[in-house]
Amino acid sequence: QVQLVESGGGLVQPGGSLRLSCAVSGLRLDFYAIGWFRQAPGKGREGVSYISIIDGETDYADSVKGRFTISSDNAKNTVHLQMNSLKPEDTAVYYCAAVGIHISSPLRLVPESYDYWGQGTQVTVSA
Repeated sequence: QVQLVESGGGLVQPGGSLRLSCAVSGLRLDFYAIGWFRQAPGKGREGVSYISIIDGETDYADSVKGRFTISSDNAKNTVHLQMNSLKPEDTAVYYCAAVGIHISSPLRLVPESYDYWGQGTQVTVSA
């Protein structure tokens, strides 16, 4: 049974940092790609970042480039999202998701591309 469990969310001031974690079980992480998505109140779910573990290829939404970094810890079967210089507009529930590695570039940040999802973790950026 595949399970993804997010952690690390919380309340942070603008300009601060958080590190989210996605613990994956039930699959070989290096056979999959992991995406981070977020959903703010009143908005749809949007893609934030992507990583293919086997080759290290990553992708980011324009809104987070230069501020967020995705990485993997293969020994712990965990993917992280380091979020720096946080802004109020980053406030959302953040989800991690998994999909087989054979997806095309235009689909990497599309929620409908992903097969397995975590429960989400709340990130609130406020003074």
